[in-house]
Amino acid sequence: MNIKLIAALGLVGLLAACSGQNANTGAASGMGATAAPTGAAAPGSEADLVANVGDRVYYALNRSTLSSDADATLDRQAAWLQRYPQAMVQIAGNCDDRGTEEYNIALGERRANAARDYLVAKGVSPSRITTISYGKDRPTALGDNDQAWAQNRNAITSVK
Repeated sequence: MNIKLIAALGLVGLLAACSGQNANTGAASGMGATAAPTGAAAPGSEADLVANVGDRVYYALNRSTLSSDADATLDRQAAWLQRYPQAMVQIAGNCDDRGTEEYNIALGERRANAARDYLVAKGVSPSRITTISYGKDRPTALGDNDQAWAQNRNAITSVK
């Protein structure tokens, strides 16, 4: 009986804590994948990186040069990596589905390397970063239109 009462009180307390004024509105953060509410992710985890820093940068058509938006995201990633020195990451370069497989693999590699080189220039040890190119094989957005293609031209950083 006491266990049920304690469990019920714990559930009420948990629900009360979740109903605070700082609830996530569900609005897109523009920092990559769908963000979880701040504080919900374990510090130094992939979920923390996605929610609080941003896990991807985007590229122009047939380009591997970083934009100012990409620089800002990578600056946050570099600071996050300095805060969590045990974290190892992989950067995956991706392309839209146009072009040959060979071209897109090479372009994805240049994109991943551009992001890695930026992080290294910001003081992150190169031994903590691996890169891979998926070319056009792992689209994040489905469709054959400008919006889907733009979403698929990216480099995604994930915690290993």
